[in-house]
Amino acid sequence: MIKHGRITALVFCFLLLHFSPTHSNTVCIIGSGIGGASVAHFLRHYSAIYHPSQSPIGQINIFERNGVVGGRMATVTVSGETFEAGASILHPKNYHALNYTKYLNLQLKTPKLTDDSLSLGIWDGHKFVYKTFNSKSKLPIVQRLVSLANSIMIFFRYGFSLFRMSSFVEVTVNNFLRYYEGFNSRPVFDSVEEMLKWAGLYNLTTQTLGEELVEAGLSPLLIQELVTVITRINYGQSVNISGLAGAVSLAGSGGGLWSIEGGNWQMAAGLINRSDVVLHLHEEIESVSYLGDVYVLNSTKGKSYNCGVTVVATPLDELNIDFNPRISVPPRKLQHTHATFVRGLLSPAYFGLNLLSDIPDLVGTKESPDVPFSSISILKQHENDMTYKIFSREPMTDALLDKFFSSRKETIKINWAAYPHYHAPEKFAPFILDGQHLYYVNAFENAASTMETSAVAAENIARLILSRLSSGVDLSSSNLTSVDSNPSELHSEL
Repeated sequence: MIKHGRITALVFCFLLLHFSPTHSNTVCIIGSGIGGASVAHFLRHYSAIYHPSQSPIGQINIFERNGVVGGRMATVTVSGETFEAGASILHPKNYHALNYTKYLNLQLKTPKLTDDSLSLGIWDGHKFVYKTFNSKSKLPIVQRLVSLANSIMIFFRYGFSLFRMSSFVEVTVNNFLRYYEGFNSRPVFDSVEEMLKWAGLYNLTTQTLGEELVEAGLSPLLIQELVTVITRINYGQSVNISGLAGAVSLAGSGGGLWSIEGGNWQMAAGLINRSDVVLHLHEEIESVSYLGDVYVLNSTKGKSYNCGVTVVATPLDELNIDFNPRISVPPRKLQHTHATFVRGLLSPAYFGLNLLSDIPDLVGTKESPDVPFSSISILKQHENDMTYKIFSREPMTDALLDKFFSSRKETIKINWAAYPHYHAPEKFAPFILDGQHLYYVNAFENAASTMETSAVAAENIARLILSRLSSGVDLSSSNLTSVDSNPSELHSEL
């Protein structure tokens, strides 16, 4: 007997094989970040596999209001050296990003701050409440001893709560890994809620991270200090963020983290270059109108584009796109993170210290009105000074920077509308904004916002588009699966 999953997989193949491309299957994507680039990639990839002779997808247009692709993946140049300015780190189990890297022949690099010998200090606005040992020695034996001493010290402060925190993160990551399963066991999802419930992640969006960690048995001290430091660095928010966003944030503080040599934006650029896309730079979409069988997109350049499918792959929250008919999405605020890059020297006196070497390599902060920044970290040590990266919720004025620094040679300030302002319980925008063919990748960001979660949402959107292109057949059910794929081979296939 043929299993239900195999039947639905064959149905999916049949529909792709019998869809006749017309002018109406032009796909228009608004936004050239990792989400938009991933939608284009997966549309081309799956069409090429299942319909090699004639693709069900026609021309793909990508519209980017800026002059470069990448969205919130971007770099900054300080004194001739390049550093990540936006989305900066990837997890070792971010399989889509890893596969993009192999597919595009990009080079991985490991951030310096993953080195356990580097020092951490937790600042409460008046003093360091916790500070690890630091050694400037480059001898491996010395670094190992310092790392061991720091491990013992952190255990004495936080105890077995550290293992409970690790277990909480591990369970969440393992549930998230279900999104890489083969198509026979992984449905196409037409809502964020459905997607989260299937993976066992939805309940984490109904409580705050603080509530989840208390239930997991973590000590108040660990939550108020180390966990808070991590959420302030990764999401610019406190432990009042939703549990899933918090778990993702904690996962982003573990070992094995990596990025792309030369800038993470190259993933988006490479996917776009290889997906047979017509790229429209410096072209912002002002309006999207559905005329019954086609979407008309009007841009700031006075041009109009007819699209059978339209994908919004950028947060709608601070855009002024006029949708006709109007769409309805839950109100959402974006959390702005101000990234300030400084080449110079920090002032030991500001931190109540005597020597510059006494300042930890990474200064994290507790949740307090007395703290004007979220974190300060060393990006590079030069011969006579250093390059630092500061995260803050508000702009860093020059007067404030002069309190932190004894000298400043160069200062660059960037304001990122970085991610949603999380709260629990979360409410989600729909993946399908109008019941037709207007899709929203960033609806998933209310669950968690990372490069990889954008890619996971984009892959589902691509499958959703392909499964719904044939009219007259109910393809919205989550029971619809795509062609068979071996889960053990999926990571190298995509």
